[in-house]
Amino acid sequence: MNRLALLLGTWFGCGLAPLAPGTVGSVGALIVAWPLVAWCGFLPWHFPALAAVFTLPGMWAAGRTAAIKGLKDPQIVVVDEVLGQWIALGGAAALDPPRLLAAFALFRLFDIVKPWPVRRLEALPGGVGIVADDLAAGAYAALVLYLSRFVVQF
Repeated sequence: MNRLALLLGTWFGCGLAPLAPGTVGSVGALIVAWPLVAWCGFLPWHFPALAAVFTLPGMWAAGRTAAIKGLKDPQIVVVDEVLGQWIALGGAAALDPPRLLAAFALFRLFDIVKPWPVRRLEALPGGVGIVADDLAAGAYAALVLYLSRFVVQF
């Protein structure tokens, strides 16, 4: 079970990147998203649904990986970035390259800045705290993307 937790927690090795593993994890989410959009016809709302399906396994993997590494929130855990990135995609009007890039940039911004109450969610125990702040950052990004439709026709 430890191997499965490490595989999912690091999002199939994305978290092992020597520089910016969180950003690499977000890119890993988009690498999964692009073929789902292009070949399977996924719409923006499918990605928050996909994130919902993976949230409990992601929390388990994040918590288990943290316990294996003996750290509260090890940098190698990036499944949380994947889930947050997928939630961010839900706010887009369509999933074309400019909007994918906007969702990526907004999610990374909110994940790094951690506006209220995102930072407070990190205090939750174990894998829940590791994942919850990224889910909230993804929700902020999705909201900005959604609202941008009414401001700049994006």
